[in-house]
Amino acid sequence: MNRSISKAVVIGSGIMGSGIAAQLANVGISCTLLDIVPAELTEAEKAKGLSLSDTAVRNRLASTAITGLVKRKPAPLYDPEFAARIRPGNLEDDLHLIEDADWVIEVVVENLAVKQELLAKIEQHWKPGVLVSTNTSGISIEAMSAGRSLEFRRHFMGTHFFNPPRYMKLLEIIPGENTDPAHVARLREVAERALGKTVVIAKDTPNFIANRIGTYGLLVTLREMLQQGYTVEEVDAVTGPAMGRPKSATFRTLDLVGLDTFLHVADNVRENVQDAAEIEVFTVPEPLQKMVKQGWLGEKSGQGFYRKLKEKGESKILSLNLQSFDYGPQVKPSSGSLQAAKAAKGSRAKLKALLSGGDRYSELAWNVLKHVLLYSAAKLGEIADSIRDIDEAMKWGFNWEMGPFETWDAIGLVPSVRKMEAEGLPIPKWVSEWIAAGGTSFYRREEGKLFHVMSGSFKAVEQPPQIISLRDLKEQKRVLRSNTGASLIDLGDGVACLEFHSPNNAIGEDILSMITQSQEEIRKRDYAGLVIANQGRNFCVGANLMLLLMEAEDEEWDEVDDIISLFQNTMYQLKQFEKPVIAAPHRMTLGGGVEACLPADQVIATAETYYGLVEVGVGLIPAGGGCKELTLRASQQAHLPDADLQPYINRLFETIGTAKVSNSGHDAKRLGYLRPSDRVVVNPDYTIHEAKQAVLRLAASDYEPTKASKLRVVGSEGKAILQLGAISMKESGYISDHDLLIAKKLAHVLAGGDVPAGSLVSEQYMLDLEREAFLSLCGEPKTRQRMKHMLTKGKPLRN
Repeated sequence: MNRSISKAVVIGSGIMGSGIAAQLANVGISCTLLDIVPAELTEAEKAKGLSLSDTAVRNRLASTAITGLVKRKPAPLYDPEFAARIRPGNLEDDLHLIEDADWVIEVVVENLAVKQELLAKIEQHWKPGVLVSTNTSGISIEAMSAGRSLEFRRHFMGTHFFNPPRYMKLLEIIPGENTDPAHVARLREVAERALGKTVVIAKDTPNFIANRIGTYGLLVTLREMLQQGYTVEEVDAVTGPAMGRPKSATFRTLDLVGLDTFLHVADNVRENVQDAAEIEVFTVPEPLQKMVKQGWLGEKSGQGFYRKLKEKGESKILSLNLQSFDYGPQVKPSSGSLQAAKAAKGSRAKLKALLSGGDRYSELAWNVLKHVLLYSAAKLGEIADSIRDIDEAMKWGFNWEMGPFETWDAIGLVPSVRKMEAEGLPIPKWVSEWIAAGGTSFYRREEGKLFHVMSGSFKAVEQPPQIISLRDLKEQKRVLRSNTGASLIDLGDGVACLEFHSPNNAIGEDILSMITQSQEEIRKRDYAGLVIANQGRNFCVGANLMLLLMEAEDEEWDEVDDIISLFQNTMYQLKQFEKPVIAAPHRMTLGGGVEACLPADQVIATAETYYGLVEVGVGLIPAGGGCKELTLRASQQAHLPDADLQPYINRLFETIGTAKVSNSGHDAKRLGYLRPSDRVVVNPDYTIHEAKQAVLRLAASDYEPTKASKLRVVGSEGKAILQLGAISMKESGYISDHDLLIAKKLAHVLAGGDVPAGSLVSEQYMLDLEREAFLSLCGEPKTRQRMKHMLTKGKPLRN
């Protein structure tokens, strides 16, 4: 019952099936991908003299899908080599492999009859203990398993992955009437721990949780638009970040999903509910149906609510006028409420500013929001038993900042319900009873614990021990030290966590000061060690670029030198700290963020860690110890005195010189940013716990601090080789004059300067080279232009 899942069979090699297989492979689950046997040979197969009986032909669909995983964008695999963990097969020759599997996932076409037929074939080879699930976005689990044995149905459930499976964190598990709760618990544990998913338990109802509410919200928005005459761009301006929703808002989302797909999802609800009002809401308005008939399906057909054109080499995006059905230039909406929402900090404040603006955009936001909130409340008990599951489904399935009930709390439960009542809207009975009993919110926090309403009273939200919330710890008065940029928090068991919380977690003097203070505090309290982690949107996007630019513009070179020296010295001291240090980066970890991790004894990154030294993008080089530390590692890799160090430095020069950023934690290892001893954790909610355990393991093993090392460098000869490569790129037109200047400075540092090849130099010597190169580049007008462009435009400037 409690055995782990190490082997899986995925049936169906389309976009979803192959994507699910890729995620299983990502986390080390051996996977077989099956599809039907082709009925005809391709021209390439004929040219090779193959026949329909050849294995290569019979497995063609699955094999092609596996090959395609390596090329697909965004990348479904953490590392292209993981494709080897997926074995191709076909339904006629390989269905018996189910006998040895731990989990079988059916991912074929969304057609009840097809799925029923396939499940019957699966049961012929199935053995008790093997979990079977269907990936469906809305077909009834009970209807699908009709005719199957009771024991099979006890092992059968829905698992609705969201696309793309690697990146979308939500997994809806839908038990059937006969599904054994123990099997649900087993699959949930694997999904959360191994696959890194946020799991919600949904009822077996049309479209389950996220698609049910999300589709309803999109249809309500479309009707409000048509009735009140809003434009496509007006609706998207209101229903995006201003309401705590993604930038894709309403109509960009529909274009991305595909209007035909959306129509299918909406029809699934309309055809399977009995309530007349609900049937009316899920009847897709005529303009959208007309678009589908005309083939205007969104991005996949080249046009939907938006259409991209190229004129004179430049891209231009037009929007659709639903009255005339013509495309025209976008007219950016502007109003007091939109401006107030944009200026407000945080999703709660943005939404309140938008709703209180008193203009037609405030009215649109309220008229959409009130219906979504009431619908979500009305469906509690029907689509899910917990408001928490509904909120989590919308946050992780539709990328909302707040779920419906969190949103209701944000705008004020009681006053918003009173306003709804005044407008004649029916309030779900349980909401009215909750307010009558004195309830003023659906959630409350108390001493670092979260509670939510369930069955008329507050119930604590239980979290597994692997999830550590820094917010909860701070509310429990566990902060040891704090300043404007960072806090030192007691994680328990003698381990402290240094949390960055400056704007964008950019590293400035406040964070550097807290790094030093953290070491002092740990010494004083005789703690076991330190974790460097935070739970912001990104770990750290670099140093405080604005401060550096201001000092460079004022030509305060001593100040710039002091800033870089402080950064270098702080990281060097952290590396030599006598207690274990574990860094736990997540998502965007760039420039100075990487340099804050390099001194750690071990890095425990999330799978979705995008890690890279990107300073050349703003006309600089890494100077917080990044060049020094990676050169030291290269020297240690080529550890024999007569080993050729140059290839290691060449790769390092290319990685830093082209500002390469990993597309996963595993990719960071491939690029050389992470060491073989560093680890990757799939579930980002578990990283701080894992980092804490790593500290305790090191502390219990007679930990010895890192000592200063000598580096063997390639010197002037190696520098010439590096610079020759950069000059060749300049002559070929790949890089600019300023790019060449930066490359030469970088080559000088990575080579160890103008010393003989094979020289041993100190770490401080390498830090001095870094700082000198950085200062000289700060003095370049084109570098300052790049810095300014990044700060104002958010992207690199090529000059």
